Amino acid sequence: MVLNKDFTVPLLLLMFLLLDVSEGSAEDTGGDLRSAVQNPISSLISLPFKFSYDSGASNGDGYTLNIQPVVPVSVGEWNIVNRLIAPLGHVDGPINGLSGNPNPVPGDGASGLGDFNYSAFLSPAKVDGLIWGAGASLGLPTASDKQLGTGKWSAGPTAIVLGQPKWGSAGFLVRQLWSFAGDDDRKNVSQLLIEPFINYNLENGWFLITDMVMTVNWEATSGNEWTVPIGGGAGRVFKIGNQPINSRLEAYYNAVQPDGAPEWNITFTWQFLFPK
Repeated sequence: MVLNKDFTVPLLLLMFLLLDVSEGSAEDTGGDLRSAVQNPISSLISLPFKFSYDSGASNGDGYTLNIQPVVPVSVGEWNIVNRLIAPLGHVDGPINGLSGNPNPVPGDGASGLGDFNYSAFLSPAKVDGLIWGAGASLGLPTASDKQLGTGKWSAGPTAIVLGQPKWGSAGFLVRQLWSFAGDDDRKNVSQLLIEPFINYNLENGWFLITDMVMTVNWEATSGNEWTVPIGGGAGRVFKIGNQPINSRLEAYYNAVQPDGAPEWNITFTWQFLFPK
């Protein structure tokens, strides 16, 4: 894999920030903060910025910045965890299997807004053992260009289960979306997402992570339904001044992929944390 110079310099700068700019580790922010970060449906308010680079697709590369605010709301003995994904992206051409757009359309590249996704999970506020949440997810056709979105409204169920032993956390998230309205000239959406994740905690706020987002496009032709990445990375929870930060750097190879889809994905996440 070869990264172009436009991507390599920002990546090295972000790695520098990840390693050297912190003023305090996860232990300085409270013993439960790293556990809350590794629980996608905790009561922690956060604002992640996730930059992704997709390489190796037949029609070029793709860049995406996902802004992903998480806002839990307590209602009695329950939490309603609201999660929004708002993508900004660029593609060199219609890239099959690019995140958020399982059904690309012809074109010579585009930049702009992608399709939003909103999910709401209902989860017990107090748990003893296995942590779980279930709810619904909605896909909105907000893309500014057809190459960056599906052109369809879609909805379906979503659920998450995880455990948090002393060494870290492990679990999986699932989501199924079906289109129910939108552009009649675009293909229907029927997409399953399966996201197993494992965090292994190290000293001084560091952790190892694998967070493999597998997707199944049920509308694709035979042999092109699955995208299965393998890989992982590392991260750290720390503080800059009084602001807790979670940062992750990961790389994944698509061991199974549709024809023409990206071979590699590199992501860097910078997440602002707002403990109650």
